[in-house]
Amino acid sequence: MVPIVNKPVMQHALDLLKRHGINDVVVTVQYLPSVIQDYFGDGSGLGVNISYSIEEVPLGTAGSVKNAQHLLDDTFIVISGDALTDFNLEEILEFHRQKKAKATLTLYHVPNPLEYGVVIIDEQGRIRQFLEKPGWGEVFSDTVNTGIYVLEPSIFDYFEAGKPVDFSKDVFPKLLAEKDALFGYVVGGYWCDVGNIPEFLRANHDLLSGKGQPGADRS
Repeated sequence: MVPIVNKPVMQHALDLLKRHGINDVVVTVQYLPSVIQDYFGDGSGLGVNISYSIEEVPLGTAGSVKNAQHLLDDTFIVISGDALTDFNLEEILEFHRQKKAKATLTLYHVPNPLEYGVVIIDEQGRIRQFLEKPGWGEVFSDTVNTGIYVLEPSIFDYFEAGKPVDFSKDVFPKLLAEKDALFGYVVGGYWCDVGNIPEFLRANHDLLSGKGQPGADRS
């Protein structure tokens, strides 16, 4: 709900989904859910259909999605409510379908990978290695996990309901170990993980400068 240029950051994510023809949205909420529900309602004011899945306790990135499993019976996208981006979601979905992937992670090149999960892929885009928040001595790539995923409902077979589970720490390493169809797609465009004050200020500045908007200069 933190505003980026007078609009909650989550609304920017909803606008992105709508822009790419994704109108059915499930919002997972745990902390102060009524604040989000009261503001966005059923989504009709934004031209989308919003359903809510409420966690009584924090369940992690994967556990929260598992909590909404009954609403997810086809290929779906997971996107953070605190990320500002102009990624071409249709492009990522097409890659996912071409590879017949069970999970596709959206990857991005960053100058400082220390705060993110670093990912190595092969020439076909298949994921070969993960490293969560490396030290400089461990950095082997500038390609990081943005937390934007395209998933098949069969992903839910990998973990139980009602328990805290994280996609990047628990689920994806399990797919990798079992040599399942786990892919990464490196995308261009703008991405800012609005998780701290400096990034919040950068996101506002960038948006006011025209970055992060469809058709903007992506340099």
